[in-house]
Amino acid sequence: MPMRRVIKVGTSLLRGSGGRGTEAVIADLAASLSGLWQRGEPVALVTSGAVGLGCHALGHGQRPTELEALQAAAAVGQGRLMALYDQAFAAHGRCVAQVLLTRGDLASRRRYQNACRTLQQLLAWGVTPVINENDTLATDELRFGDNDTLSALVAVAIGADELVLLTDIDSLYSGDPRSDAEARPIREVGSLAELEALAGVAKGGGRWGTGGMTTKLTAARIATASGIQVRLADGRDPAVLEALLAGGSPGTLFRPSPSPLEGRKGWLAHALLPKGSLRLDAGAERALVERGASLLAVGVRLVEGSFNRRDAVRLLSLDGRELGRGLCALSSEELRAVMGRSSAEVRQSYGPVGGAVVHRDHLVLTPPLPGKLTPLHPDHFFHQGA
Repeated sequence: MPMRRVIKVGTSLLRGSGGRGTEAVIADLAASLSGLWQRGEPVALVTSGAVGLGCHALGHGQRPTELEALQAAAAVGQGRLMALYDQAFAAHGRCVAQVLLTRGDLASRRRYQNACRTLQQLLAWGVTPVINENDTLATDELRFGDNDTLSALVAVAIGADELVLLTDIDSLYSGDPRSDAEARPIREVGSLAELEALAGVAKGGGRWGTGGMTTKLTAARIATASGIQVRLADGRDPAVLEALLAGGSPGTLFRPSPSPLEGRKGWLAHALLPKGSLRLDAGAERALVERGASLLAVGVRLVEGSFNRRDAVRLLSLDGRELGRGLCALSSEELRAVMGRSSAEVRQSYGPVGGAVVHRDHLVLTPPLPGKLTPLHPDHFFHQGA
């Protein structure tokens, strides 16, 4: 079977360096990805750059910070960005398609499935989806915050074999090489535990981008947990990507999980937007973690936040560790009225819907984290970069 890939390129790369401008960067990228299609290997591209190109067209010297200014700059730049991609791929006889997504598109199961079908059809037609966050319309609560996270979710959505994160350093390092003389490149990360242990290696984004090494590690965690191999490589030199696509091993390789989440479970784990949290007693925690049981109202000790029926919630131990996340059968108001009660009592008020607060078919457990690492939080998956 041919390998299916998602390639992610960020704003810092698209702005160019060393005399290579944005047009040259996109032309080189189009040449490499067209070569994949010629070998029968489908590829989707996740790109940043709309805000940066919009700022350049407007003569702005720095990236805006206000949401409305970011949205307006993206509106100016998105058409310019797609025109560059269309021209570059057309030179190789390839067609591209613009796909703009928000967090809400992937958090809704129906819209997520629609997005999956659209992307799959484009790939079946031999069209390269050029995917970006819909910065023009996304509000703060519906933003991915960085396209690293978006690229991982796209990789899960299309059933990719590999996610390639192109960045402006040559690999993942044991520390920040700009300030740590002892920092050494890490060529391979073999397990989820190793990946989590690296969560604090490097933080922060560049002047024009919103990501950073932290968001790339988050993307790697999402993808590898779903059985997708991830490569982090230097995108400044076109020869590096060519070598990687030809089977070479530049940069850092993140091995996929040997027991990946599949289908609905992957969506539950990574794409949901939790609207609240439920704190559970020790008995409910054991039932979920050790027996794979559903969550019953009798085990709920505290309801946090406001949510409706079928909204996503985080399931927490009493001390705040995340145990999992899933879809709640009752609203926050309804659940506060019946938490701690038996299922029979809940059914008297709400009928069959109250039998399980979160059914095991609609929840996924969060893997335990090693050592001193903190549990996952929605902001970990959807980092709001500067």
